[in-house]
Amino acid sequence: MTPLNLDSHDPRPLIEQIVVGIKQRIDERALRAGARLPSIRHFAEDHGVSKFTVVQAFDRLVAMGYLKSRHGSGFYVTQRSDTGDTANQACQLNRAMDVLWLLRNALQEQSHIAMPGAGWLPGEWMDGAGIQRSLRLLARKSGAHLTAYGLPAGYEPFRALLARRLEDQGIGCSARQIVTTRGASHALDLIARFFVKPGDAVLVDDPGYYTLFGYLKLSGAQLVGVPWTPQGPDPAAMESLIQEYRPKVFFTNTLLHNPTGVSISQAVAHRVLQLAERYDLVIVEDDIYGDLLAGPATRLATLDQLDRVVFVGGFSKTVSASLRVGFLACKYEIAESLTDLKLLTGLTTSEIDERLIHELLTDGYFRKHLEKLRSRLRRARGEAIRNLERAGLEIYRESEDGMFLWARRTVSENATRLAAAAAKQDIMLAPGALFRPQQEASPWLRFNAAGCGNPAIFRFLENEHTDPDR
Repeated sequence: MTPLNLDSHDPRPLIEQIVVGIKQRIDERALRAGARLPSIRHFAEDHGVSKFTVVQAFDRLVAMGYLKSRHGSGFYVTQRSDTGDTANQACQLNRAMDVLWLLRNALQEQSHIAMPGAGWLPGEWMDGAGIQRSLRLLARKSGAHLTAYGLPAGYEPFRALLARRLEDQGIGCSARQIVTTRGASHALDLIARFFVKPGDAVLVDDPGYYTLFGYLKLSGAQLVGVPWTPQGPDPAAMESLIQEYRPKVFFTNTLLHNPTGVSISQAVAHRVLQLAERYDLVIVEDDIYGDLLAGPATRLATLDQLDRVVFVGGFSKTVSASLRVGFLACKYEIAESLTDLKLLTGLTTSEIDERLIHELLTDGYFRKHLEKLRSRLRRARGEAIRNLERAGLEIYRESEDGMFLWARRTVSENATRLAAAAAKQDIMLAPGALFRPQQEASPWLRFNAAGCGNPAIFRFLENEHTDPDR
């Protein structure tokens, strides 16, 4: 095999360059089915990289179905069906390859699979009855909203209601500062397009939200991970990274953090905002899980009052992932620019969906639904923690609210291998490497408390714990 052209100046990590290079050769038939790749040692020597880097890249290609591993023999190209020519994709989707693989697999119909690693609540936990009730009420109302485009910034009464909800959280805001989006993910995408240029260094949580990493990689950003601690982002490490990389933006998920499940402390929040002021940094605060927190909350947007913070929220985690209703709140001049970008990249959002969420929020049932959801999650968390600890796992930090638990078996284990073994038994785990900016190896796993009801999950973990090499 002719060596790949790896570039140390490429903003993509070496692991991703190797994955993309081998995948391209397989897609272009330069590497044929059954071909044996060089050994890990020889590949590492030929390319001037570590064996660890090669192992990580080959493991991803195995997970994606491009390679197969034969014990004691090495890695071979698998037989793949012809899916058409995708080599000329103008937007370079290969930059977000790892994220796309995960999303494709996670969002397929998999009703037979246990999914403790899923990032959403089961459908039966959501407010289906409330949605049906609001749909009936909405269907009785005629008007242009049934057939026409919505307003550029979104349904005005809905934005006014969102402004009042933010004021209840201590965030001074008007409807003019709010732009509705197709879910919180769309909001993050718009913000990334607006603030980030190819080659820019961008601070993100490490570990953090893998779909955001995909957006940023697609834009050509250089991801710089800020270590996440039990109190939130590590301020000392953050300042050191700012001084080294000079980023303009920091994307962070502050409440019921994905994937660790913990929330930022007030002391750390103040320190982060001081750093933003000192180094002229924009902070994008993803608050998609905030409604699941029953107790007091520290939000950067509350302390900052949308001066340097762009605030993102949505309802896919509490009402319906299908409706795809989210929003962002920020300074008015930024909101105007993001509205223009929204129009240029996708026209307007669905006024029908926004009216539906507006109806749910105003009829009084949403508050009761949230109370029931928090209570149910709290019970599920307690049970999941007990079962995980019984199976020999260590919990990162216990907290009462939210859906996510961060756990590991040993400090040295690579959880990706454990997840691969679980997949063979129809159990979808979420290994920690997926949540790291450069997909570095990690012993941690993300568990969704609402998805841990199947006893087979813990039987598998207990068996693997007693016989990890089986």
